[in-house]
Amino acid sequence: MTIRTATLNKVLTIEIARPEKKNALTQAMYTAMAAALEAANTDAGVRAVLITGQPGIFTSGNDIDDFMQRPPSLGRDGEDTPVTRFMHALLDCDKPVVAAVTGAAVGIGTTLLLHCDLVYVSDEARLAMPFVSLGLVPEYASSLVLPALIGHVKAAEKLMLGEPFTGSDAVDCGIANAVLPAGEVVNHARRMAERFNTLAPGAVADTKRLMRAPQRARIREVMAAEGALFGQRLRSPEATEAFQAFFQKRKPDFSKF
Repeated sequence: MTIRTATLNKVLTIEIARPEKKNALTQAMYTAMAAALEAANTDAGVRAVLITGQPGIFTSGNDIDDFMQRPPSLGRDGEDTPVTRFMHALLDCDKPVVAAVTGAAVGIGTTLLLHCDLVYVSDEARLAMPFVSLGLVPEYASSLVLPALIGHVKAAEKLMLGEPFTGSDAVDCGIANAVLPAGEVVNHARRMAERFNTLAPGAVADTKRLMRAPQRARIREVMAAEGALFGQRLRSPEATEAFQAFFQKRKPDFSKF
């Protein structure tokens, strides 16, 4: 089992549980997470969702082997693919979504946090969006949301240079609420998720909709635009070099481009 789900005290936990592969995400895992989010959204017995990984690892991003065998389609025509289904399920979830991040959060492991409501990270967390290192472009509307959140120059460090950053940096940037010792992150995030049990669920959902409404349509447009370009980049010579270098365990050589 690579995605574990359980509802306890009205909190649905979605646990990424593939530590032997650094919690790398496959298409099947995206499908399982999407289904869990969609079910939670219509379940009156669920007041909040908690997304977490394993001690020391949130997720290393896409499983490269699975990714190359079944390249995702992220554009308008690919909205029923597993990764896009997950993206839309999280984007459209009216229930509060809380994330607990320990260790590495790479690629979509970081961009999905931009669509959560509360995010708690460990003092060991290392976040990164190294799309350019693979000859690719950002996804999940991160090219829109991140500059709006932290400004162009800070976003350029993280998206154009692909520089990793710490949990404390994530808090300073407004990506996360608080940084905590690694052993405390999940329990703290669960306590915060359980606070919604005492609040009016309709009012919480309406408040979330109001907060998200101004950017929702624009986010969908940017997701589609990013996805179309992402698909083109996957077939580019730069991406070919990057993926060959990954499998050959060397640094890519972009000097010839």
